[in-house]
Amino acid sequence: MTQKNRLQSGGRIDRTRPLPFEYNGKKYTGFAGDTLASALLANGVDLVGRSFKYSRPRGIIAAGADEPNAIMQLGASEATQVPNVRATQQELYEGLVANSTNGWPSTEFDLMSYLGKVGGRMMPPGFYYKTFMYPQSMWDTYEKYIRKAAGLGRSPLENDPDRYDHLNQHADVMVVGGGPSGLSAALAAAQSGARVILADEQAEFGGMLLHSDEQIDGVPADQWVADRVRELAGMENVLLLPRSTANGYHDHNFLTIHQRLTDHLLDRAPEGQVRQRLHRVRAKWVVLASGAIERPLVYGNNDRPGCMLASAVSTYIKRYAVVPGQRLVLMTTNDYGYRAAFDWQDAGHRVEAIVDTRTDPDGEAVSMARDRGLNLIAGAAVIEVLGGNRVSGVVIADIDESGERVTGRPYSLACDTVASAGGWSPAVHLSCHTGSRPEWRDDIAAFVPGKTVQQQLVAGAVNGSYSLAACLEEGARQGAQAAINAGFELDLEQLSIPSTKRVEEWPAMPLFHVPHTKPTSRAPKQFVDYQTDVTAAAVELATREGFESIEHVKRYTAMGFGTDQGKLGNINGMAIAAKALNKSIPETGTTIFRPNYTPITFGAIAGRHCNALFDPKRFTAMQRWHEQHGAKFEDVGQWKRAWYFPKPGESMQQALDRECRATREGVGILDASTLGKIDVQGKDAREFLGRVYSNAWAKLGVGKCRYGLMCGEDGMVFDDGVTSCLAEDHFLMTTTTGGAARVLEWLELYHQTEWPELEVYFNTVTDHWATMSIAGPRSRELLAELTDDIDLQPGAFNFMEWRSGTVAGVPARVFRISFTGELSFEINVQANYGLYVWEKLFEHGEKYNLTPYGTETMHILRAEKGFIIAGQDTDGSVTPLDLGMGWCVANQKPFSYIGKRGMAREDCVKTQRKQLVGLKSRDPQVVIPEGSQAVDDPHQPVPMRMLGHVTSSYYSANLERSIAMGFVRGGHDRMGDTVYYPQADGSVIEAEICSPIFLDPKGERQNV
Repeated sequence: MTQKNRLQSGGRIDRTRPLPFEYNGKKYTGFAGDTLASALLANGVDLVGRSFKYSRPRGIIAAGADEPNAIMQLGASEATQVPNVRATQQELYEGLVANSTNGWPSTEFDLMSYLGKVGGRMMPPGFYYKTFMYPQSMWDTYEKYIRKAAGLGRSPLENDPDRYDHLNQHADVMVVGGGPSGLSAALAAAQSGARVILADEQAEFGGMLLHSDEQIDGVPADQWVADRVRELAGMENVLLLPRSTANGYHDHNFLTIHQRLTDHLLDRAPEGQVRQRLHRVRAKWVVLASGAIERPLVYGNNDRPGCMLASAVSTYIKRYAVVPGQRLVLMTTNDYGYRAAFDWQDAGHRVEAIVDTRTDPDGEAVSMARDRGLNLIAGAAVIEVLGGNRVSGVVIADIDESGERVTGRPYSLACDTVASAGGWSPAVHLSCHTGSRPEWRDDIAAFVPGKTVQQQLVAGAVNGSYSLAACLEEGARQGAQAAINAGFELDLEQLSIPSTKRVEEWPAMPLFHVPHTKPTSRAPKQFVDYQTDVTAAAVELATREGFESIEHVKRYTAMGFGTDQGKLGNINGMAIAAKALNKSIPETGTTIFRPNYTPITFGAIAGRHCNALFDPKRFTAMQRWHEQHGAKFEDVGQWKRAWYFPKPGESMQQALDRECRATREGVGILDASTLGKIDVQGKDAREFLGRVYSNAWAKLGVGKCRYGLMCGEDGMVFDDGVTSCLAEDHFLMTTTTGGAARVLEWLELYHQTEWPELEVYFNTVTDHWATMSIAGPRSRELLAELTDDIDLQPGAFNFMEWRSGTVAGVPARVFRISFTGELSFEINVQANYGLYVWEKLFEHGEKYNLTPYGTETMHILRAEKGFIIAGQDTDGSVTPLDLGMGWCVANQKPFSYIGKRGMAREDCVKTQRKQLVGLKSRDPQVVIPEGSQAVDDPHQPVPMRMLGHVTSSYYSANLERSIAMGFVRGGHDRMGDTVYYPQADGSVIEAEICSPIFLDPKGERQNV
């Protein structure tokens, strides 16, 4: 098919590189430099989709991220399917395959459209909630067809063949937006020597300058852009990110930027290349130069293909050499809209009329229109569009000065394109992501970014400064100021500001809803949100039904719920709601914009964190040694931990018996590197620990260690560990292996949300240290052979203390901590030296029968001492008192601790709670299966009254009998009682309740 709407010259396309592509099964041709949208318009494709609710025909309305209609399904194969891509942002490449996302059996002939025509008035806001509630049994059927009708693309059924990645970036100044303001800001900041990142969502920097006729510093705007981009690209301290959308702006000046690296080249990324990248940027200062979005006018049938934004018309003509029609009617409330008519006329096409809603406009644009001989109709509006699958004409009528009612007799005018210019809405979205509320300005009839706690400046159109001169000046000054704020030197008085012609513009008219001769509810549909089919009548109905908060109106009508987040319609919708509620727009307020600014692929979010890297296997520094010595492994969180070390011919129980005896009689060694380690620093670190642990920390001295319990707000134990005092303001916290990440997140949560006034910082250092725990009566002798600068003698190095020194010549921290109840030393060295020190221990340990043991032996040894394992002997329903660990609760601390009030709840202090006890089976050779339920009477009928369950159960070679720990109702007061454990095979195991401490109840072995 020929490109019937393509101009023979002009634009920024490369006519020497034709690109074939396919849309809805038909073959077309565009040029390099086209977007899919411009190529479709060039080929005369009017219909690009069907609307969400009514299945009305929809055409391209915009030229950028604000496009609500041209939402495409891309992909030549099943594996490369990508849903919901804006045709306005997708660059054309050879072989591109696109399909519209809705319309059955086709977009051109959609049966659902008949339902929309016939039943449209019966589908007001809340229609789904009110209609599909009954009968309840039919909901699954209703849902199936409602979802099918929604038509917002589909996910691929095969694995994505492409690669994605993440990149962490740091900048002194981050500039968002590469238009005139952004370029000026980036250049000014970069000239100070600051590290600058400039990101823009388009393929080329320049923004509106790419289709502007204006001059800057005496040269055409596009040439000025090329010169500035070339200058920035030559600076080592500048990173340019085209095709990169700043999708999220988060606390502490953290931004996520989605860069499309190869989406413009092929259906899938070329071999060895990444398709998309997510930049995670931390910036000292951010300059938002995100521009503004033109507002469409809300009038009857304003969704017909051929209805477009005035700025989009200019963009397609000037940048892509595409005139999307033959006969234009322009409706505008401001001078800027006139440019679309001038560009249309310059392209050799007919302008039927310029309809200016202002009563008596004047100024340069108006004078130019008259000089060009254009038909200017002032004080009027297009109140309705005629036509079916394409505009065929308009209905025009005079309106009053306020724009609230029709004052003249309507008449029609033939045309095939309607461009509307309703003013500009600053793109405040990113500024809202951090909780800042936009502020209304009457002088520009728009919201601008409000006050923020971020280190952020705004420049240009996003700040309500729409003229090119103002954009250039604000950009330069704010970029320079950001660099100064970041610590660089610049003289603002000597700042070079690009010069351009200042244009005098006639005041714009705020008009958010074009009146009609009929009431809104009876007039042809006047669309506010094109993507979700929200009309002006729907907004008014929502307010009549009692929805007064704009957030409630949004949710009831679905305004702003689409993939475009209401970029075009939200302000108009808010204004219509405000009028219906008899409120001002500032009183009504605006909805909150959230990340992401535009849709982002799951691939970019995941990056390389998929397949083997989605849940990575983690290994300690001694992994190779464990494998060489025949260790069996178990998964603990992401870690591969040595489970036990069987010798040839040994069963698992035989290996465990050997390891347990060797540790109690000589020396055993455990690789404890996987325990979570969190470095806690700051002048308020001690106070913070006192708030997150249930026991006291105020008097813990330097060189001392203390065991602590962590409880949730409900008072239930969720983790435990030993924390050591390295200095008055420096502590090392250990956690369970599987709970490390959760504990770190929990610490950060409470610091940032509950106690931000405390000066304390957390860093995970688990991977930094290799930890070897040697335990047994001869462990002191072994360690003494490898250190000469740590006094290991009793009285010099006591239980629950730590020392720094060297072990095998390697700097180390050594802790007198015991999870076995034996004399123990935990040796911590930098992880890269872990294997070396481990092997040195074995070189010297042969005479002591040094025996490696794994996690299963560790469990047996700790159970012999009655030590709990958080997550095994706790399940989120037990308090420290239930565990018999009241000694680990300090209720006299000056500041409360997390869980204190939870423990005091009526349910937590009642009698007959399940409490942790020891259990000895009557037959010492019978091991009670973990999870077995306790009952008082094994002969009672089913369902039996359960008293509790077994949490830990083992055979102890040292005690020559089975031992167990578990919960029993009121167990602390039932020592010596008998309970029974019925088994699935019908047998019953009888056990005696006893103390959970089976070995060395006085702790003499660990204090020797």
